[in-house]
Amino acid sequence: MRLDPSRVPPGRDTPMPLSGVHSANGRSMLPPFDPGLEEIVLGLGCFWGAERLFWQLPGVVVTAVGYAGGITPHPTYDETCSGRTGHAEVVRVIFDPGQIDLERLLRVFWEAHDPTQGDRQGNDIGSQYRSAIYTSSEAQLRVAEHSRDAYQQALQQAGGGTITTEIAALEAFYYAEEYHQQYLHKNPHGYCGLKGTGVSCPIG
Repeated sequence: MRLDPSRVPPGRDTPMPLSGVHSANGRSMLPPFDPGLEEIVLGLGCFWGAERLFWQLPGVVVTAVGYAGGITPHPTYDETCSGRTGHAEVVRVIFDPGQIDLERLLRVFWEAHDPTQGDRQGNDIGSQYRSAIYTSSEAQLRVAEHSRDAYQQALQQAGGGTITTEIAALEAFYYAEEYHQQYLHKNPHGYCGLKGTGVSCPIG
């Protein structure tokens, strides 16, 4: 993604003010997290529905929504939606690998959205809605790339398109504003744009 440096919002030095408490399960969304837990950051369109999808999974300890993959430090929602920060809307997933493995998480990820759409997800259009996996270790990166290749093969066999998902090491995760956190817990009938391809992922 090419950004015009003169148009990139400068951001800020301090994080968004947050309660730090996950409204659906009461756990802390803020580090440090317990030893043995792992982190992966996933983008699959609008982060409201995506976060609920993951916090409901057994073995996922806590989730938070935010921004990653761009330049602007601690961006606002409006700045991210402008497309000028380079960030994607993402979900930080803190999980216990003894209860749920990464392959299972990635299977849910692939099947919950259409990773072939580039800078959009359904009617949500813009680079902030791109499909993305940001990993916290080399081992996670290898598993993510393997899962992409496996799902690409399944899509091709079903007549689907080419995966456009960005897979990269996580450089920074910036929390979104408080009202976005666990949005669909606070607003049960709110917007959820998740829609998969209908093709099963042969991992996990």
